[in-house]
Amino acid sequence: MPEATFPGAPVRPRIPEWLRFNLPTSDHFAQTRALLRELRLNTVCQSAMCPNHWECWSKGTATFMIAGERCTRACGFCAVSTAKPMPLDPDEPARVGQATQRMGLRHVVITSVARDDLADGGANHFRRTIEAVRKLCPETVIEVLTPDFNDKDAAINDVLEARPHIFNHNLETVRRLTPTVRSRATYERSLSVLRKAKERMGPAIYTKSGLMLGLGEREEEIFQAMTDLRAAGCDIFTLGQYLQPTLKHLQVVEYVTPERFAAYGRRASEMGFSYVASAPMVRSSYNADQFKAPAAGPGDYRSLPPRVVTKGS
Repeated sequence: MPEATFPGAPVRPRIPEWLRFNLPTSDHFAQTRALLRELRLNTVCQSAMCPNHWECWSKGTATFMIAGERCTRACGFCAVSTAKPMPLDPDEPARVGQATQRMGLRHVVITSVARDDLADGGANHFRRTIEAVRKLCPETVIEVLTPDFNDKDAAINDVLEARPHIFNHNLETVRRLTPTVRSRATYERSLSVLRKAKERMGPAIYTKSGLMLGLGEREEEIFQAMTDLRAAGCDIFTLGQYLQPTLKHLQVVEYVTPERFAAYGRRASEMGFSYVASAPMVRSSYNADQFKAPAAGPGDYRSLPPRVVTKGS
């Protein structure tokens, strides 16, 4: 049965049992929160109202969000604030490096808000952050989840020259829904960013992307998006359920069952993705360290057999 939170509110599908869970309790949660406050760091966990942030912080992990907490875009699915951004903090890269070291992260994910107000979209800030993390934590796998930089070659190359191990840029949704779901972004531009990263770096980097399901996409459109991503050289693929962060955001059209997520994951693996995570609670950076690869340095990765994760993580 549909439900509404108050009289006159938009009607929403009832959240199914497989998306209901108890919040974990752990001393690590408080420790993680205290460290992030001490170092004055933003996380996508909080800013995007990620449903997994209690679990991740309780395990002593977090996804750092650099370049401020004000985004220049207003995507219909995203809870990050849209406002005029503040100037970049020149000391932030060093603090991300300190946090990575103090948290003992073997795999760090660094993302950012969209910074269309900057000529390079914040690319050099990404580069400086990668370099700061590597200086303090040379064995840590570094994954970046970037905006599209308006597909500017110089900006994309600036990030790639810092040699992150994984370059992630999310397609987010199928081609037909992109204009409704994403602000200022285009389907083809996102594919172009991923294609350029793979063409520039080849096997020296893994490229990664993901989709949210439950926004009204059709099955054949999901398969076409998978095909398009593989054609762009994408190695790692994630699929998760879209959850409406507030009543101001796009409504959930459908809650996709775990069985269908598992089937989509198998299909993606058959299409040649090196690693697939497909389950309702999967998010782009959630349990990102389950993708096991040596951290000896870009270009030193082993060839991994396809792997599919389909159980909640």
